[in-house]
Amino acid sequence: MNAPDIQLPPDELAAYVDADAQRQAARLAQEAFARVFRLSVAETDAVRRKGVESLRLELAQWTARGHDQEARALRLALLLSGMDQWGLVWSQAFGLVAIPGLTELIGALRTGLDEAGEARFLRHFEGIDAAEANAIDFKVELRRGLHLALWHSSIATENRDEALRLATHLGSQLLALNRVMPVAGWRLVADALAFIQIRCLADGLAADGVGQEATQALFAALARELPAPQRDLVMAHAARAVVAWQQASRGSAQIH
Repeated sequence: MNAPDIQLPPDELAAYVDADAQRQAARLAQEAFARVFRLSVAETDAVRRKGVESLRLELAQWTARGHDQEARALRLALLLSGMDQWGLVWSQAFGLVAIPGLTELIGALRTGLDEAGEARFLRHFEGIDAAEANAIDFKVELRRGLHLALWHSSIATENRDEALRLATHLGSQLLALNRVMPVAGWRLVADALAFIQIRCLADGLAADGVGQEATQALFAALARELPAPQRDLVMAHAARAVVAWQQASRGSAQIH
């Protein structure tokens, strides 16, 4: 996100949790959500509760590595914000009423906070969304994971209606970024489109059938719905990223 065409103010939260730790928080939130989701849909209550407790211990240990109380509170806020967003997007995409393991894990991580600790946690939790630049590295990593998971889900199904529905949901998520992140949102959209194209070229994904139709529908919807100035930026940036990947791949092949 350091491109010269993006000018964000300094991240007010980076003093507590630096960029590397923010990205780690996003990845941990994604991994934790994936685990509690599997526990919720595929295991007994007893197994789920045991798995949630194991996860709680792992995440609490990571949170405790913060250098002071403020850093630890922000680490916890990042984890819970990330898992909450995964739960919301997944529930909307797949019509889920509840994800028991996620509710239990989030509750367990907050249990034990004293009054002052709860206040610090809430202040940082709200601070993440108080400004676009706050925890920007966390936001970028988190949204990238969400977008790509939705795309993979859309091309993995053989049901045409389901594939198109998931592609539409992903499109809605990407379009919403321009409202919640007016400065950097278009870059996240461009990065998602570039990654999708690169995965298609590198791994032969969505080369035909339902997956190809869903992917083409996603690109067409974004080209149609994005405001013209942002659409041009998104498509140009995504195209440059794909070309750069192709050139790097050819250079690597020649070296070997």
